[in-house]
Amino acid sequence: MGKNIFIFTGKNLVRMVLLVIAVSIAAFALMTASPVDPLQANVGQAALGSMSAEQKAKLEAYWGVNDPPVQRYLTWAKDFIRGDFGVSLQYRQPVADVIAVKLKNSLFLMVTAWILSGVIGFVLGITAGVFRGRWQDRLIKGYSVLISSTPAFWLALLLLMIFGVWMKVLPIGLSVPIGLESEGVTLLDRLRHAILPAVTLSITGVSNIALHTREKMIDILESDYVLFARARGESTWEIVRRHGLRNVLLPAITLQFASISEIFGGSVLVEQVFSYAGMGQAAVTAGLNSDMPLLMAITIVSALFVFGGNLIANILYGIVDPRIRRGGAVQ
Repeated sequence: MGKNIFIFTGKNLVRMVLLVIAVSIAAFALMTASPVDPLQANVGQAALGSMSAEQKAKLEAYWGVNDPPVQRYLTWAKDFIRGDFGVSLQYRQPVADVIAVKLKNSLFLMVTAWILSGVIGFVLGITAGVFRGRWQDRLIKGYSVLISSTPAFWLALLLLMIFGVWMKVLPIGLSVPIGLESEGVTLLDRLRHAILPAVTLSITGVSNIALHTREKMIDILESDYVLFARARGESTWEIVRRHGLRNVLLPAITLQFASISEIFGGSVLVEQVFSYAGMGQAAVTAGLNSDMPLLMAITIVSALFVFGGNLIANILYGIVDPRIRRGGAVQ
């Protein structure tokens, strides 16, 4: 088993590296083909018009506008591997510094939403499986189907109107109170500003884990060993505690790691609605202003998180189901 797991994990790591390289090439190609003029987007049309031809040539040489795309990509990749992410054209700061600040805000938001969605979805799934066919099961299934078809940005706007505009109990946007210096921002301030975005992301991430856990719990409750347990006089909740939880928990955790991509993707829209200063909002700003160094770094970091979550999910699947592990070892 140890050797198979090692080979299986190694192949998944190689696959992850190749996927990240493919994502970087695709992202670089799309940015190169963009009709947005990086000089005009970052200098301004008026300033660009007042520059001499020599000044424009220096800027083009500095940003490598006229270099062949392959050469620009290889230069960027070599610097990126060395840890030099470049300088953001929009923020006028090293990309690594911008990423550090934005990623800290986004991680606080996404980890909170990820944990909440996993715990709530797991509890709802177990409850629906135990009460299969009853009103609790129908209510949870209806809620899950409704939420899974609800756009994240619409739900964010709805919560914003209810709790931020009408009830005025939570901030309507931003990651910190406006007008305060960073030294004056407390943890409580950050928590209050993160409540609505985190709740939005957690609500949208509940349905998959709830429905999956429900099906697994129903399968367990209909198994032969559970029938024998009932014959021995064990109650439903004793069966759930002794047999159901440990058999459902690992598949649920595996699915939760696979849902990191959904949380990451949803955060882009949610951060835009709430003007939350995270990776999603920085990506939109970089894309609109043709800030290639920042957008490329955000793309790679996002891909590492998404593929990392899928890698953990695949490894857990290999532990749960030996057939997957053996298949991965021989392919």
